[in-house]
Amino acid sequence: MKIIVTGGAGFIGSAVIRHLIKNTEHSVICLDNLTYAGNLASLKEIEKSDRYCFEKADICDRKAVEAIFEKHQPDGIMHLAAESHVDRSIDGPAAFINTNIFGTYTLLDVSRFYAKEHPDFRFHHISTDEVYGDLPLEGGMFTEETPYDPSSPYSASKASSDHLVRAWHRTYGLNTMVTNCSNNYGPYHFPEKLIPLVILNALDGKPLPVYGKGEQVRDWLFVEDHARALCTVFLTGKPGETYNIGGHNEKQNIEVVRTICGILDELSPRKDGKKYAEQITFVTDRPGHDLRYAIDASKIERELGWKPQETFETGLKKTVKWYLDNKWWWEPLREKYNRERLGLNK
Repeated sequence: MKIIVTGGAGFIGSAVIRHLIKNTEHSVICLDNLTYAGNLASLKEIEKSDRYCFEKADICDRKAVEAIFEKHQPDGIMHLAAESHVDRSIDGPAAFINTNIFGTYTLLDVSRFYAKEHPDFRFHHISTDEVYGDLPLEGGMFTEETPYDPSSPYSASKASSDHLVRAWHRTYGLNTMVTNCSNNYGPYHFPEKLIPLVILNALDGKPLPVYGKGEQVRDWLFVEDHARALCTVFLTGKPGETYNIGGHNEKQNIEVVRTICGILDELSPRKDGKKYAEQITFVTDRPGHDLRYAIDASKIERELGWKPQETFETGLKKTVKWYLDNKWWWEPLREKYNRERLGLNK
């Protein structure tokens, strides 16, 4: 089977490609425009495989997408390409509307015409739990039937793309599936996101920024567990269905930061003998910051047999150790991202 993975040079996309090449016999076409968060270094370990190739293209460029379909004759697409950082969406929503909505439309429409000659073609759209809005601190979880209530330009753009995917299934009969995941973490994560930002700031002796009081709760999912789930859905999921993917690891942001500090105290102690937690700094909260996310992932476990292998504790320790051991990967990214505060809505 030939599979196009859009956004394949990104954090989750590269994990999916590494999983497919190392654990299956399928061939993979990585389609990525290599914007700031796209990094082919994340695919270094599999780039020489004869079942892997790279195509640089913008998913909004219909002619480029059609040419890639014509050249490779894929059996399906796993669509992960997206603008994904909430803070960036607050400062500049236009890129999110263009990529996440118009880009998804372009892929869908090329796919529906292609599927006329390839009726078994599958379109797997990878989305986020942020489309559901937020939950109270106590009680309740997101299910596949939870109404959409997005809070940020990012989550609103992803909600729009989810609706387009379902419409192409109902209107045109395209074999589509949607997955909504909780917060991912793990190796190869671009350092503007909370966990890698905290790790690298801690090592540099910089403040560790925590929004508000750090009471926001997120369900954390190790990226390699997510990659397994996505491949399971693509290969065995039922067209027209939605599957929520979560890690069963609800943690307050402040707890996450303090846990990272504790792991660093153990694996790479500060030379001055102080604790990394002393670098924690509370900053002005993000506008419209959702309070709590929690995923009910019972459907994918019940119907497809997937469940996470990593606990938050084991996954986070692996993640911190990976950043300590792989400076070659993240050091060059300093030129792309200088760890300034985004999303202040100025």
